[in-house]
Amino acid sequence: MSLIARKKRAVSAARAAGVDALLVTHLPDVRWLCGFTGSNAALILVGAPRSRAVLFTDGRYTSQAKAEAVGTQVVIAAKPAVTAACEWMVEAGVRRCGFDGTHTTIASLDAMRRAVPAKVRRGLFVAVEPLVARLREIKDAEELKRTRAAAALGCALFDRMLGYMQAGMTETAVAAELEHAARLAGAEAMSFETIVASGQRSALPHGRATTAKLPKRGFVTLDFGVVLDGYCSDMTRTVHMGRGSIEERNAYDAVLEAQETAVAAVRAGVTAGDVDEAARSVLRRAGLDKWFTHSTGHGVGLEIHEGPRLAAKQTQKLEAGMVVTIEPGIYLPGKFGLRIEDMVVVTAKGGEILTPSTKAWVEL
Repeated sequence: MSLIARKKRAVSAARAAGVDALLVTHLPDVRWLCGFTGSNAALILVGAPRSRAVLFTDGRYTSQAKAEAVGTQVVIAAKPAVTAACEWMVEAGVRRCGFDGTHTTIASLDAMRRAVPAKVRRGLFVAVEPLVARLREIKDAEELKRTRAAAALGCALFDRMLGYMQAGMTETAVAAELEHAARLAGAEAMSFETIVASGQRSALPHGRATTAKLPKRGFVTLDFGVVLDGYCSDMTRTVHMGRGSIEERNAYDAVLEAQETAVAAVRAGVTAGDVDEAARSVLRRAGLDKWFTHSTGHGVGLEIHEGPRLAAKQTQKLEAGMVVTIEPGIYLPGKFGLRIEDMVVVTAKGGEILTPSTKAWVEL
């Protein structure tokens, strides 16, 4: 889908929401709509009959904005971008402008209002649902290509770490090696702070790497992702240092069954809550569901956490082209924890796994 087509879809969504313009300030939304990747931007989309797309930024991005912002007028502002955008709207005769209430702070809204004359302030700014974020949930062919590449790099990194990790090395050493290899392989950044949680620390769902040493016997959970061409990857694998106990093996088998059952439930038309329940029901039968303390997954794209949210009682239906994670886990305080996560593309017939690295029991 072209950037021009994306802007048209956003304008149509804005019109359906009852506004004649859309003020976009969330940077991933700005990038998705016009291609601009800078750190300061406000984008105005105006519908027919005065269809316009105008990007406001500062002098640091003069050349970059003109090169990246496809089909978009660029205004280099000497004042805050949002202020300049609001002043422009008034001059352009915009009467009702939608803004994303989930990403607009009270302070930002106050600045927007102060940027326009009092006589037009009333009714000008209308909080709307995250229209652009909703459009971004369904990836086009180019987005899926970039996402597949990011996911493939993640798999290659995990395979590399299987030959690197040894008992006694620190979690931070593992994270440093993984992240160094990622950058050498072309990653722009990590999708989030790398999680390396070993031994009893594996019972921490977000156990970011510390100076703790990998145990001679015990789980190690690796949860990480890379950014390639702006798109994120996300995967988790849990391996065992040394020989595992019967309890640990049984727990691993239960989580793996829950994960694979949830993956099998993914297809266009099912609800996000249905997928969550597919994973949770397996752990319930195994008597482990009380240790599954988070949702089953989330969308991934330009941001590491996007819609849809795969959690209990979520009624949103999955649609072809969505990219979601499936990541059940259990966490027994003072003992151990484990999680297994894949990225999955939703299709009409099922789910396509983007992270096919082994999920079999691994002892190092």
